[in-house]
Amino acid sequence: MTKLKKILLILVIASVIALFFYFGGQNYLTFSYLQNSQQQLVQWVEQSPILVSVLFFLVYVISTAFSLPGAVILTLAGGAMFGLIWGFLLISFASSLGATLAFLSSRHLLRDSIEARFSQQLKTINQGIEKQGSFYLFTLRLVPAVPFFVINLVMGLTKIKTFQFYWVSQLGMLAGTLVYVNAGTQLASLKSPSDILSPSLILSFTLLGLFPWLAKAFIAYFQKRKVYKKWQSVQPKKFDRNLVVIGAGAGGLVSSYIAAAVKAKVTLVETHKMGGDCLNYGCVPSKALIKSAKVAHTIANSQDYGIEVGTSQVNFAAVMQRINNVITKIEPHDSISRYTDLGVDVQQGYARIISPWHVEISSPSGTKQTLSTRSIVIATGASPFVPNLPGLDKVGYLTSDTLWQAYSQLPTIPKRIVILGGGPIGCELAQSFARLGAQVTQIEQGSRLMSREDEDVSAIVQNKLARDGVKILTQHQAISCDILNQEKIIRLKHLDQELELPFDSLICAVGRSPRLKGFGLEELGITSNKTIDTNAYLETIYPNIFAVGDVAGPYQLTHVAAHQAWYAAVNALFGKFKKFKADYSVIPWATFTDPEVARVGINEQEAIAQGIAYEVTHYGIDDLDRAIADGSDVGYVKVLTVPNKDKILGVTIVGDHAGDLIAEFVMAMKHGLGLNKLLGTIHIYPTMAEANKYAAGEWKRAHQPKQLLAWVERFHGFLRG
Repeated sequence: MTKLKKILLILVIASVIALFFYFGGQNYLTFSYLQNSQQQLVQWVEQSPILVSVLFFLVYVISTAFSLPGAVILTLAGGAMFGLIWGFLLISFASSLGATLAFLSSRHLLRDSIEARFSQQLKTINQGIEKQGSFYLFTLRLVPAVPFFVINLVMGLTKIKTFQFYWVSQLGMLAGTLVYVNAGTQLASLKSPSDILSPSLILSFTLLGLFPWLAKAFIAYFQKRKVYKKWQSVQPKKFDRNLVVIGAGAGGLVSSYIAAAVKAKVTLVETHKMGGDCLNYGCVPSKALIKSAKVAHTIANSQDYGIEVGTSQVNFAAVMQRINNVITKIEPHDSISRYTDLGVDVQQGYARIISPWHVEISSPSGTKQTLSTRSIVIATGASPFVPNLPGLDKVGYLTSDTLWQAYSQLPTIPKRIVILGGGPIGCELAQSFARLGAQVTQIEQGSRLMSREDEDVSAIVQNKLARDGVKILTQHQAISCDILNQEKIIRLKHLDQELELPFDSLICAVGRSPRLKGFGLEELGITSNKTIDTNAYLETIYPNIFAVGDVAGPYQLTHVAAHQAWYAAVNALFGKFKKFKADYSVIPWATFTDPEVARVGINEQEAIAQGIAYEVTHYGIDDLDRAIADGSDVGYVKVLTVPNKDKILGVTIVGDHAGDLIAEFVMAMKHGLGLNKLLGTIHIYPTMAEANKYAAGEWKRAHQPKQLLAWVERFHGFLRG
């Protein structure tokens, strides 16, 4: 559609809507007006049935096409004027035709601009429309939870075909139209106030109220019957378990804990180590490593604190032994004995889902057993992604999972370490090993480290890593590995140049991939596109099979896995009565470099990408008394708020203990507290937490009522005489 045609169409739509409200059209589309005018309306129909039918049809089409308010009243009026059958036919076709016109207007006026701005978000929606567009639309039409005019406009932004939209809308709105028209026929039969309590009228309006619930139940039944059809012959009448959980990481542990707490019979199956990746390979060992590295760095820079020490030397074997000791000390929290005492049946072995209600468990000794269960939670976690790099196997490599065992066998730290990846894991490892004495080179294909954060965050972290001795090569692509002259090398490409970099140890830290293979998902037809596809309740295509944590996404964070586990366990055990949608509205995370980087909500680059208006408030930690006293006066608190309001959209903190400081903002955002509330909260002096209050103070200072203060100044001058 040309620009001129778009402008003309906009003018037509705006004119119709303006005329509608100018002449008080909204006053005629009310229930009271309908009741008061029903006799006159019926009389018009009796006098000129064809003319009135045509006029009513046109009015209904125009009302729907221009998304004018009052569709429900018009539907009731149709029943009151024309009766059930004729009223139903008129409204059924008028509503579908009007909806299609609204759909086409949205498509021609809005789709190009919306798609240009939100192409990534619409891509996912369009993929769903291509697969099951008719069913999605039919479901929306059948359950009137979303206003129909919104469906018309939103579907216009997708790639669904016009005729497909029309006929699905025609079918999907039949049941709702019938219920509303029938209610209208009962309205027409009112002769006196006592008729309001007539059984037929009560039944009609009861159906009107129950219709959304009945429609929702019908859709759920239809979906369940469809997905379970091929498995009906193996559905057990009795079940061995209420819940079987696969994977004993954060998601699996919390799921089984909740099930046991509410006295459900639950089995937790773990292939390898209790506690999953976080305890054994991720959060715990990496933080123990970071602490040792920080102590080494503090000693090396002790003169900054007025303390002279002799030459210090890192005992790398002792550092690795300390990491193992830390894991051993925390292990009892996630141990088999603890969860057994809590009432969980913990089994070591390989779990495979062989039907929606059966899990086969193969023990390490080779024995097998099959458990029947009402529900299943998949919490199998993720493993490090290894790039397809020629020669990688030849030179040997480590990952964030395997380096702990490998380095525990070494008497000294490898002299030259190359780390592939500039994300949080790569940055934490690079800084730590550099502080412990290694010559570390960090390779990042992108233009900067930690690309998900704002550019100023990346700059601070990158500068600090460089000062700690990390050689950072951004915009360098690894192309191959080899052994030349008995020395391991990695070949890199930078712009049009190639270079060779020798190393002693290579660590791949370029991300993690969900563990999706070997659990029977393919045989069940459970779809996955990088992660297992789940709905808002964390259900897979089978309503009794759930997925949480790294295999479900959208965040690969331990605390998010535990958060999801609550929803999955409660929905699995009590979903027949009440189901809860997983809440991702306030998700915090942190990178434990020095300085730490913590965030909740959106940052500036995300706000810009999503077209969200925002204001920035910035407080530099170099101004904070406690930070100055501690010698950690690097970083800032950056708060994004709604323009001219104290509502928090997102917070980024860079600095010492940022991961702890962010919690106050997480609480504030979760419970809708603004910066004024934060400013009015007492913070202990001198603490790092005061940075949060001072950031709120910066916002307040920028939003002072200047005119009021000018009058107050005059008032004080008057009092002085």
